[in-house]
Amino acid sequence: MAPAMTASDTTSDALRTGDPQVAELITAEERRQAQTLKLIASENYVSAAVLEASGTVLTNKYSEGYTGRRYYEGQQVIDQIETLAIDRAKAVFGVEHANVQPYSGSPANLAVYLATVDPGDTVMGMSLPMGGHLTHGWSVSATGKWFRAVHYDVRKDTGRIDFDQVRETALAERPKLIFCGGTAIPRTIDFPAFAEIAKEVGAILVADIAHIAGLVAGGAHPSPVGHADIITTTTHKTLRGPRGAMILTGEEYAKPIDKAVFPGLQGGPHNHTTAGIAVALGEAARPEFRDYAQQVVTNAAVLADELKGRGFDLVSGGTDNHLILMDLTSKGVGGKPVAKHLDNAGLEANYNTVPFDPRKPFDPSGLRLGTAALTSRGMAEGEMREVARWLDEVVTAAAGDADALESTISRVRGEVSELTGRFPTPGLDG
Repeated sequence: MAPAMTASDTTSDALRTGDPQVAELITAEERRQAQTLKLIASENYVSAAVLEASGTVLTNKYSEGYTGRRYYEGQQVIDQIETLAIDRAKAVFGVEHANVQPYSGSPANLAVYLATVDPGDTVMGMSLPMGGHLTHGWSVSATGKWFRAVHYDVRKDTGRIDFDQVRETALAERPKLIFCGGTAIPRTIDFPAFAEIAKEVGAILVADIAHIAGLVAGGAHPSPVGHADIITTTTHKTLRGPRGAMILTGEEYAKPIDKAVFPGLQGGPHNHTTAGIAVALGEAARPEFRDYAQQVVTNAAVLADELKGRGFDLVSGGTDNHLILMDLTSKGVGGKPVAKHLDNAGLEANYNTVPFDPRKPFDPSGLRLGTAALTSRGMAEGEMREVARWLDEVVTAAAGDADALESTISRVRGEVSELTGRFPTPGLDG
């Protein structure tokens, strides 16, 4: 057995002295992240450089406005940092304009609405239960309350987007804005098909690539550039940056988008986050990032094949990207209890609705998995096969008696700990 690797304590003497309680909690979280397998599709590990840039004196500075046009003095350094992040975003994604100020993905999407449509206008996005996002016009979101939202689904027989329905709905409803992308889409997004429909009805096409931005940057997923009028993305997930967002456009929408972000929706940007975004984009421009992106997709495909071989039902039958959506109905268990059991076994995942799910959203039939974080730790095909075995063992035990489940969880937890001990945790280990 290989010697276990343990995450170093990154808390400083200042924090340990100034607030030992918070320092202890952060150290506990570092230990937890190092000793578990992160299978949540929206999570990843950032590098030590991104962590360091995100936790600096830049948090002390207010910078309302844009480079060269601020409302506070003392922006000589901040302007250079934001310009660097913008230039790197434009280069990595091949766009004419980038706004790196949105606080997160949802505000970025809200800025698109503010820049392009008026309250009450018709907008269209993927239905949330089918894999879409709240901010694509779902009823409980402000976007579903302020706009007249219509939605498209996936086909029941294939689990893939029903483009006949997309076109028919667009022609019938004439939306001013069409969103493509979402939170639980395991297949390649056909940006050209969406662009053709949007052009036919005179709609603005927005590609929300929050989940796949790192794959796009690394060439492992087709780019929406040249097809979508506006692109929104978070900067974490597969892109491996801090918790922020970007809006990418051509010159046509540059000014409306910038005005919508500031002063339309928010005040000063979080400069420490902007620095972290700049570092992450610098990393994404390196050749090794392309290797990482391709391995993410390879790992997901192997994990999906292994799960199918063990009798799991996968939405759409598999995956083209980093994400796998499992329907546990045939296993006789719900997604929520299984996610809890897996967490106890050291396997982090999240319960999720599946298309046409008969169960309620807070107790759905599905489980969502992702391979980006495991890939960031250096894991490859062999480890994916081990993960599939553990998933199968815990799910099978969950459908049986409590004693067998407890024993399985305990054994799997030990095996997971042995595996994680062989792979460094980015940002924490050397």
